[in-house]
Amino acid sequence: MNDIVQQFKWVGTRPIRPDGVPKVTGRAQYGADFNMSGALAGKILRSPHAHARIRSIDTSKRRRCPGSRRW
Repeated sequence: MNDIVQQFKWVGTRPIRPDGVPKVTGRAQYGADFNMSGALAGKILRSPHAHARIRSIDTSKRRRCPGSRRW
């Protein structure tokens, strides 16, 4: 078994993880952490009932939001 492990470069070793400490401490930055000016935002509205047919959606609150457009 030990002969098989010695054939591989990384198997059985502890590689250096330069991103390990920021991830564990919560300081790591991910794509969702960035805000860009002019970026579009959206929201998915789902039915609370499984297999329900959605007949209409009240969009009056969306229309009152500044910068909102009708597609």
